[in-house]
Amino acid sequence: MSGVRGTAGAAASGGTTASTGDVASPGEAASSRDAELRPVTLDAIDKAVIRELQLDGRIPYAQLGPKVGLSQAAVRKRVQRLIDSGLMQVVAVTDPQRLGFTLQAMIGVRASGGLRSIAAELASVPEIDYVVITSGRYDLLVEVVCTDSAELLDLLDERIRGLEGVLSADVFTYLHLEKQTYSWGSADPRAHGGRGCMATIA
Repeated sequence: MSGVRGTAGAAASGGTTASTGDVASPGEAASSRDAELRPVTLDAIDKAVIRELQLDGRIPYAQLGPKVGLSQAAVRKRVQRLIDSGLMQVVAVTDPQRLGFTLQAMIGVRASGGLRSIAAELASVPEIDYVVITSGRYDLLVEVVCTDSAELLDLLDERIRGLEGVLSADVFTYLHLEKQTYSWGSADPRAHGGRGCMATIA
């Protein structure tokens, strides 16, 4: 499966993906995302390029160009501009379960003190693939991918609950993934009656 993927979502399906946003290492992304995020205006050709890369991230420029109305050289420059701007990156998206990571969970973290520094610490943990500061019941939401429950327990005790500033961590283990999509960015959601939001249902 290919698609346009946000930097913070977990990769639950195999394939090659056109990914939106800065995809630096988790620690770097957590500390620099706000500073680097800038409004970007996509024209019709940009959206067409992203749409095609969602379908096949490995499509040759010789085939991509005619699909979006550009020459091979022009579409190569267009793709490179999207990548260089930090808007998009073409990446391989793996299936965690096939790699032996059979347990995925979202963890709601309550914390005190500087949330940005806590988020950066959590983002540096290899088993954590998603960290977001949020409003509501929890201060942060953290997604983890583990091989088994023993690894999850070690992760909770040693790397999350033991972190300075963390008050509590509630675990929500995934039982079934119904939907995960990477399709934002290729079209204006308002054209379909939406207001620019996208929901992922798990």
